[in-house]
Amino acid sequence: MTDQRKAIRFDLKLPLELIRTGAAPEPRIAETRNMSSNGVLFIADVAVPVGESIEYFITLPVGQAQRQVRLRCVGKVVRHDGSNGMAATLERYEFVRN
Repeated sequence: MTDQRKAIRFDLKLPLELIRTGAAPEPRIAETRNMSSNGVLFIADVAVPVGESIEYFITLPVGQAQRQVRLRCVGKVVRHDGSNGMAATLERYEFVRN
């Protein structure tokens, strides 16, 4: 079996906040496992159905600026990966400073 990924994945464990998951009324806290320019694998306490559009924020490590920077992303859940793991596309994103 060959790896058919189109982008290099980076093992990153960063805070992720699911904002819009269709049925979930409030944001859910999660954590990334790995990321690429095309998507993210994350662990969450809620299962989002495959094919559902989601909005999520990834909190990036604080650098010299000492201001939190978050990546606001929009994508779709493309698969479930065992216990509480989900893969989602990264279709659009923007940087947001807090």
